[in-house]
Amino acid sequence: MSADRHGAFFLVITTFNRAAYLQALLASVAELRPAPDAVVVVNNASTDGTAAVITAAQAHLAALAHPIAVLHHELAANSGGAGGFSAGVERALAEGAQWMWLMDDDVTVVPGAIGAFGPWMERYDALVGRRYDAAGEPFYWQNRFSTFLGFPLPVPGDVFSHSNEFATNAGCFEGMLVHRNAVARVGLPDPRFFLTWDDTVYGWLISRHGPVRYVNEFVLHKARAQRSIDLGIRHLNDSSDLGRYYVMRNRGLVAQYLRVHGSFNAVGFALGTVLTAGKELLRLVAVEKSFRGVGRLLAGWRESRRIMAAKDFLPMPALEGGN
Repeated sequence: MSADRHGAFFLVITTFNRAAYLQALLASVAELRPAPDAVVVVNNASTDGTAAVITAAQAHLAALAHPIAVLHHELAANSGGAGGFSAGVERALAEGAQWMWLMDDDVTVVPGAIGAFGPWMERYDALVGRRYDAAGEPFYWQNRFSTFLGFPLPVPGDVFSHSNEFATNAGCFEGMLVHRNAVARVGLPDPRFFLTWDDTVYGWLISRHGPVRYVNEFVLHKARAQRSIDLGIRHLNDSSDLGRYYVMRNRGLVAQYLRVHGSFNAVGFALGTVLTAGKELLRLVAVEKSFRGVGRLLAGWRESRRIMAAKDFLPMPALEGGN
């Protein structure tokens, strides 16, 4: 990549015990044209063959006509997706990254993705590209974050029918591209989320300082097939007990961030929490055909109340040079 707005383009990948998916993702990185400058792989204390996959990818990508450095950033304990992205962005910045493209391990990249982002990178510091699902069909994601509800609301219809960009105020760490200036202004992603809500809040924080754009460019393929239902204005995928716990638990952190920025409404947030719980119950019944997991929703909700009651909450600090 050239200098200025296109300089030092890094991928930041968070992985945990999904060596086969990671191997496919790193193989697809080798096909990127133009190529990135480097890849930071945050290994969340994996216990499978992840380390060997990264070592093999380091040799393979270093031998390309346009070599790509693969930096293995291994954590001592699993810090979740949120902690992984926080550590990965910090490492990328330390290595001189100007742009950081964030993604989980269960996707593959479209070969022309970086070039597709290029024109938008001249105008914006935060971008979300489109994704194909595991069947090769467009994956639905077009949200705006309601500060009244503390909840992302799907935007119905084709947001690209009249323009190739959509103004959002939410992020998605499955393919979000951020410039170091945006990171400097709001700080690193908050590892306290561990799992879920971290990217929504991060996009909202960035949007308070400048535009966040969802652009009509397909940049990723989802590699992991999931059970799901189509609700017309969004899809509901299957989840896990861990995901169910954190989606409710992290309501407490969302509330704290809204308070810090003077955007918290107690009545609206309570309604948003009911909507969150209702969505998860629908996911259990309609997608997973079970009521097992309700206990984890309740446990997460109880913990969210404790987090909301804390008087000593501090947001992630802006970085040096941020304003």
